Amino acid sequence: MTFPPLRPELAGIEPYGAPQLDVPVQLNVNENPYGPSEECVADIAASAAEAARTLNRYPDRELVALRAALASYLSGDVAGEIAPEQVWAANGSNEVMLQLLQAFGGPGRTALSFAPTYSMYPEYARDTMTAWVAGRREDDFSLDLDRARALVEDVRPHVVLLPSPNNPTGTALPPSAVDELCGAVGDSGIVVVDEAYGEFRRTGVPSALEQLPAHRNLVVTRTMSKAFAAAGLRLGYLAADPAICDAIRVVRLPYHLSAVTQATALAALRHAAELLGKVDELRAERDRTVDWLRDQGFEAADSDANFVLFGRFEDRHAVWKGLLDRGVLIRETGPDGWLRVSIGTGDEMIAFQKALMEVTT
Repeated sequence: MTFPPLRPELAGIEPYGAPQLDVPVQLNVNENPYGPSEECVADIAASAAEAARTLNRYPDRELVALRAALASYLSGDVAGEIAPEQVWAANGSNEVMLQLLQAFGGPGRTALSFAPTYSMYPEYARDTMTAWVAGRREDDFSLDLDRARALVEDVRPHVVLLPSPNNPTGTALPPSAVDELCGAVGDSGIVVVDEAYGEFRRTGVPSALEQLPAHRNLVVTRTMSKAFAAAGLRLGYLAADPAICDAIRVVRLPYHLSAVTQATALAALRHAAELLGKVDELRAERDRTVDWLRDQGFEAADSDANFVLFGRFEDRHAVWKGLLDRGVLIRETGPDGWLRVSIGTGDEMIAFQKALMEVTT
């Protein structure tokens, strides 16, 4: 008998995680390279200290103040208004996704996405004993809506996961894709549009939040880890029909968001304008990076995120290792032959460009 008595399907599997290496230029996990101001830090510290005075008591398990603040923030991204009862939050968008699969997936149920896509999705399915089906994106990483709808109608999934912008390709979905697949799924399932990088989308690219009134089976997820420059906070959230939020409350662990996390998130939201203040600069740097890569003869996918997928390489690991040897850490992910670089500061991107040319020429 093998010890420990692990579930058989988990045997031999390595835990998920990008390399955490101490190098000068870290461009591998899509963080915002610009930290909070001293004023923001002071507000967060004071808020955490106030929460610390109540640590003998359990936190608000319904996250009332936080849900109201998040609803107010999201309402600035739509023509209408998002109500607090349409919002839910958890420890990063990872836990939000896991809770969705716990509530709407499970044994005898199916989750579906379109590869290449976020590598954690099949892990959420595995962990909740949900069957996993992956369709394929086109060569330009877009969705053929006729083929996508046909697959949904054939599989009849209970959860459809649609990152927009997509990770690792940076590709945003048109509103027609959301309408089409929400219609195909109907009331037998939910369609989750994962907008972890939504604040980085290009001008004129709408958020799926605008489509919430039209589709009660639509869920839009966000995170404070990326544009909000709060990866260390671990705060993700969603907007959906209130009935979906109520369903998630059935499976969430009691008091899953600590008092300190809630207080810190509320403080960060008070400084939203500042924390999001570098988004335009990062967008511009991203677009310059795409242009530069193409000018050097590489392929680079159009991106609405804060990263760029580029290639193609016969031995991408050798390129990744060559960059690492020069103090630049990027991500070896996505389709074979491609690499992904997060957008950093101007100096960090110059260091990336210099190292890449040394490795590939």
